[in-house]
Amino acid sequence: MLRCIQLAKNGLGTTYPNPLVGSVIVHNDIIIGEGWHYKAGQPHAEVNAIKSVENQGLLKEATIYVSLEPCSHFGKTPPCADLIIESGIKKVIVGSLDPNPKVAGRGIKKLMEAGCQVIVGILENKCDELNKRFFTIHQKKRPYIFLKWAQTIDGFIAPKTETRNETKPVWITNEFSRQLVHKMRSEEQAILVGTNTVLQDNPSLTAREWAGENPVRIVIDRDLKIPQDLSVFNASSTTIVINENETNTSENLDLEKIDFSKNIPQQICEILFRRNIQTVIIEGGAKTLQSFIDANLWDEAFVFNGAIGFGEGINAPNFKGVFISEEKIKDDTLRIFKNPNS
Repeated sequence: MLRCIQLAKNGLGTTYPNPLVGSVIVHNDIIIGEGWHYKAGQPHAEVNAIKSVENQGLLKEATIYVSLEPCSHFGKTPPCADLIIESGIKKVIVGSLDPNPKVAGRGIKKLMEAGCQVIVGILENKCDELNKRFFTIHQKKRPYIFLKWAQTIDGFIAPKTETRNETKPVWITNEFSRQLVHKMRSEEQAILVGTNTVLQDNPSLTAREWAGENPVRIVIDRDLKIPQDLSVFNASSTTIVINENETNTSENLDLEKIDFSKNIPQQICEILFRRNIQTVIIEGGAKTLQSFIDANLWDEAFVFNGAIGFGEGINAPNFKGVFISEEKIKDDTLRIFKNPNS
């Protein structure tokens, strides 16, 4: 099952809206086939694993391991449960049950009714963690939310606005930390910032320093005052603008109207759920980050601690999280926290 999880992670960033799934086929304690789900619309992990077995005659005596319950419905591809049955495999080991209402135990039931021995819950916690994004969108009806910011050694997220050099960006972290952020962007579906971040930094919010897809860009712009010639409106990706004036769709630009007198983060989550966006990085600024913290709408926080100090500036967000891990990135430190209440 650990190998299934390892294989499944190869699909991070490319399988949306589908989950990450890995599969291994074993005969007489020897792996004879393995596969993972590459991309939505392409064959699932079980299909790739079964097809990879050179001697198909061994399948009748083999055991298939899969990190997530085999699907039982027709989507863009046929049901994996049917293929397992047709292949003659009689023993199926499953990590997690699929929370998708279209599956949700039906795959297990179909296998058992066909005479397969099915064991469920092997390394279940690890398999659930693997698909935390997929599980959150189905169970909580919102995307999995990452908070991300960089702060100085004296706890500031940015210098005072009046002291900023408008022609030169202010970097708190080193180039290796910034590359890691681009890797993260390539793995998640969307990235969100507030109006001031766009006006002050003119970010493109792409994964240009890492191979992979650019995330959908989400900008909070209440009065639609951000100039259309800024980088967030280029053709690199779709941009969704959260505003209070209109809802409209055009090429690479969608306007979504909300009520700014109500819970803004909750309304944004509802929009992203409707669009089947499973994961979003809240990247700034301080006010936007704090609004999601105060609404208790976050799951993990990635806090990059740089080696410089500002002396004064805009304070980093105030939050309480469970410390998970720490990583040195040259002279920077990345600390990861989880929301104990999410």
